[in-house]
Amino acid sequence: MAAPITSFAKQDVRHLASDLDLASGELTDLLDLAARVKRTPARFSQSLAGRYLTLLFEKPSLRTRMTFELAIKQLGGDAVVSNGPVAEREPVKDVARNLDRWTHGIVARVFSQSTIDELAKWSHVPVINALSDRFHPCQALADVLTLKECFGKLEELKLAFVGDGNNVAHSLMLTAARLGAHVAVATPPGFEPDREISEAAADVAGKSSGRITLTSDPAEAVAHAHAVYTDVWTSMGQESEAAERTRVFAPYQVNEKLFAQARPDAVFMHCLPAKRGLEVTDAVMESPRSVVFDQAENRLHVQKALLLTLLH
Repeated sequence: MAAPITSFAKQDVRHLASDLDLASGELTDLLDLAARVKRTPARFSQSLAGRYLTLLFEKPSLRTRMTFELAIKQLGGDAVVSNGPVAEREPVKDVARNLDRWTHGIVARVFSQSTIDELAKWSHVPVINALSDRFHPCQALADVLTLKECFGKLEELKLAFVGDGNNVAHSLMLTAARLGAHVAVATPPGFEPDREISEAAADVAGKSSGRITLTSDPAEAVAHAHAVYTDVWTSMGQESEAAERTRVFAPYQVNEKLFAQARPDAVFMHCLPAKRGLEVTDAVMESPRSVVFDQAENRLHVQKALLLTLLH
């Protein structure tokens, strides 16, 4: 018989509000676990039997919702989904304290990091950041797993991110640099990653063999890179800026000419959905060296590993 839900209301509960909530050793262990889950999924098929999780979605989702629902169900658990604003009818702290009485964990895809932080502050069950305006840790976990599959390691790899210094760039810097990668981020002036996050990434890189480079020159970032990564220029909530962003970011398109400046064995990465013809050309997206759908698949496996880690 499954344990009662109340037995999971612990004061020492673990959350993934941002990438740094996983220590460097835990990050390595989680990636190893994700690889084992991917190889032998049947072995873990009842690991969350009797467990139920809440999925809170303020933003539309394909990959995040599908991979989390499937991860939970393939581990033997189940999920309930709530779409729309988290705090439209009552404070976030009240939402958290209702959900932690009913379910064993909260997965939230939200507009503001403050919503994640408030949920984590008040919830007695794990809260997982499935995307906020500042971080996208689940995506970064899938990305580094994909890079390990492609190259066998992260140490001494160069990962070039070209475009907006957004939540994906933040999480890639914080996660890949701790695993020894050189993360080079090229953005137009005024669209750099958050300074506080860049400094934190440089600090954790300094404790490993990693490195952070910030530049406004996409060619500099891409030169000799093992992986070239981009994301949409206009994220959800920024639609009013779309025309201006399209103009400003045009020189940062990942096209055949720019991609050719990376290593001959370089891979192309994108967190999806992609705006083909804007941040990336169709030819690069459909190139044999594009691993975008491997990244998407690996969301499933790393999220299984994350659930197993946080829900014990």
